[in-house]
Amino acid sequence: MTSRIVTVTLNAAIDKTYYLPEWRHGTVMRSERVLAAAGGKGINVARVLRHLGHASVTATGFAAGYNGRFIAEKVGEAGIVPDFVEAEGESRLCLNFIDGRDGASTEVLEPGPDIRSLDLEAMREKIRGAASGAALVIFSGSLPRGCPADFYAELIGIARDAGAEVFLDTSGAALAEGMKARPAFIKPNEDEIRPWMAGAAGGEDGFRQAAAALADQGIPNVAVTLGAEGAVAGAGGQLYRVRIPRLEAVNAVGSGDAFVAGFAYGYVRGWPVERSLRHAAAAGCANALSDAAGEVRPTDHERLLREIQVDVLA
Repeated sequence: MTSRIVTVTLNAAIDKTYYLPEWRHGTVMRSERVLAAAGGKGINVARVLRHLGHASVTATGFAAGYNGRFIAEKVGEAGIVPDFVEAEGESRLCLNFIDGRDGASTEVLEPGPDIRSLDLEAMREKIRGAASGAALVIFSGSLPRGCPADFYAELIGIARDAGAEVFLDTSGAALAEGMKARPAFIKPNEDEIRPWMAGAAGGEDGFRQAAAALADQGIPNVAVTLGAEGAVAGAGGQLYRVRIPRLEAVNAVGSGDAFVAGFAYGYVRGWPVERSLRHAAAAGCANALSDAAGEVRPTDHERLLREIQVDVLA
C-alpha cells in the first residue's frame, strides 16, 4: 500500500502565468496566452508527486474566499485530496509574466489573507489529524500575515508527535525558527542559504560548508539548490554534488518544489540518498520544461534521470 504524503501550503494561491511577446516597462501589454492553476509551493509539490506516480497525496493549508474555493477545486481535479482550513478574506494571486524574447520571468506576489488566532488553532488541529497515519508531511512556502515566525516549528512538532516524518521548505525567519524543530529535510536555494554562510568562502565551497554546517545542527538531509548549476546536498555525514544538463527552460518557476517532490518520492520508499537526489533533480529539470509551475511530464522525467550526475564529495 502506498504511503500517504501530506503537503501544507499556509499561503496558497492562484498562480497566473502570462505569456507576453515582450516585456515593455511602463506600457500596455497584451498577453498571447494565460494559464491559471492552484498554486503555492506545497500545492506544486503535491501536483508533482501525482505526476511522478505517487497515489496518495493530501493537500492542506489555508484557503480563503472565492480564490480559496477555486484552489480547492483545482487541487481535487489533479487527483489530490483537498483538506483545507477555511479562513476569512481572500487567498492570494501570484502573477508570473514570461518575456517571449528570452523566457525571462517577472513575478508579482500578493500577500494573502490575514490569519486570526482561531484559524491558527484550526490549523493545529488539522495537522494533528492529517499527520496521523501519514508517512510524511511537507511544509512549504511563506507564512501568511498573522502567523508567528515559529508557527512551522510548532506544526512540525505536532506532525512528528502524530507519527509522521517532516520536510520543510521555506525561507527567512520561518526557516530559521522551523529548523529548531529538526525537520528531516530542508531545501534552501542559493539566496536562502546565505544567512548560514557567514564567514564561509563564496561560491560552491561556501554552499558546501553551509550544507555541512546545517546537517551538523541535527537536520539529516540538506539540499541547497543552485538553479542551472544543480545542487549541493548533505546527508548522513556525507556531501553530494548534483549536476544537471543544460536546458532550454520554458518556465523555471516551481522547479524547487518539483525537487522537493522528487526527493520525497524516494524518501518514503527508503531509497539511497544518491537515487533520491537524482530523482529530485530530474523532477526539477522536467518542471522547467513545462509551461506551468508544478507540472512534470513523466516522459521528460524518465529521460532526464539518465542525464543527472550525483557525485560523492571527499
